[in-house]
Amino acid sequence: MLTAADNRLLTRTGPGTPMGELFRRFWLPALLPSELPEPDCAPVRLKMLGEDLIAWRNTDGSYGVMQNACPHRGASMFFGRNEENGLRCVYHGWKFDTEGQCVDMPNEPAESNFKHKIKAAAYPAAHWGGFIWVYMGPKAVQPELPHYDWCITENPDRTYHKWMQESNYLQGLEGNIDSSHASFLHRFFDFEHDWNTNRTRRGTLLFEHGAPLLTAKETEFGFIYGAQRTLQTGEFYGRVTPYVLPVYTVIPNPGGEGGGFFVLPRDDESSWWFTVSPRGAQLAAMPNAPKYVELELGSWRQSANKDNDYLIDREAQRKVNYTGLPTNRVQDGMVTESMGVVMDRTAEHLASADLAIIFMRRLLLKLARQLAQGIEPEVCKHPEFARVWPIDAVNTESNLGDLWQRHHATVFSEEALKARG
Repeated sequence: MLTAADNRLLTRTGPGTPMGELFRRFWLPALLPSELPEPDCAPVRLKMLGEDLIAWRNTDGSYGVMQNACPHRGASMFFGRNEENGLRCVYHGWKFDTEGQCVDMPNEPAESNFKHKIKAAAYPAAHWGGFIWVYMGPKAVQPELPHYDWCITENPDRTYHKWMQESNYLQGLEGNIDSSHASFLHRFFDFEHDWNTNRTRRGTLLFEHGAPLLTAKETEFGFIYGAQRTLQTGEFYGRVTPYVLPVYTVIPNPGGEGGGFFVLPRDDESSWWFTVSPRGAQLAAMPNAPKYVELELGSWRQSANKDNDYLIDREAQRKVNYTGLPTNRVQDGMVTESMGVVMDRTAEHLASADLAIIFMRRLLLKLARQLAQGIEPEVCKHPEFARVWPIDAVNTESNLGDLWQRHHATVFSEEALKARG
């Protein structure tokens, strides 16, 4: 349970808020490259951290992100002309570069120097590792782009997805670090339908052991938390999930490399999901259901959403899976959106299974308060800290923290990195 004040601090990320200032210290995924496919293509609207922005791609191929409202009279830059390495407002022709500087003011006399005094709010943007990223913080502390493994190694099978969820970012993020919910919300009654033998065994263990022993340990990049399920054989089914500040998790995936998830504030009442599937991993789905997120025509909402009760199938709920909902992502969307757009955490009742959620909240609150006192987050100075990997293993190791340290050292040894490119 949180106080009302702490809940507000955690969930509000607009300009000038403590949590918003913390998020603005990081490079954040903002767009898929397909949204700006070529130089001088049409600009696109972008909402991040409560700010209405416009994004475009310059003639030289670089990217720009600036406020959507023209500094002159406030007209939307979405209708602007993208030409000759700048975005021009069609109201009076004022043109801006990627720094937000007005570079042309054709409705003023040629001798006027007024254009040099006009600058829009603009943010650095870069194409990196399958996404277009934006940095919305102070220039003086702008970090390097993060070194997630999938940013710096090649894999043609990777897939990248984006969608919008109609709830505060924290609800989705908390779901991604809640190991016990997978034993229920994502449970299939027949797990053989689309999985190889290794994944089938581990998935069955996940579904059959719904009360794992949880541990958490702070790290230089955020924290790790382990979920340990004790088997009748005396072995342990261990899942270790890294949480990388501010909102990235690498969820263990039975028999696969796991998937990377970002849940970012669009505004205080909606969130962006960005996902990476390192090996084109498929999600468990009901027969004849889509294998990943399908979007509503003309929007970033999932096609299975609150307006159609997420396409719940009550017969499937009896015979196929626990929820009767078609995919993991729809299941996650249902529970997090059904809490309301901003959950009232003063009314919740947390249990031992919520250890990681408590750990994350305390960490974010601590860093936001430290930043308000002028202490910059150390993690931003080390882009290599983002290079982490999860564990999904059946073994005899009972100390999940030590298991993760050894696993991490092996996965990111010099030999392993060379082998993976």
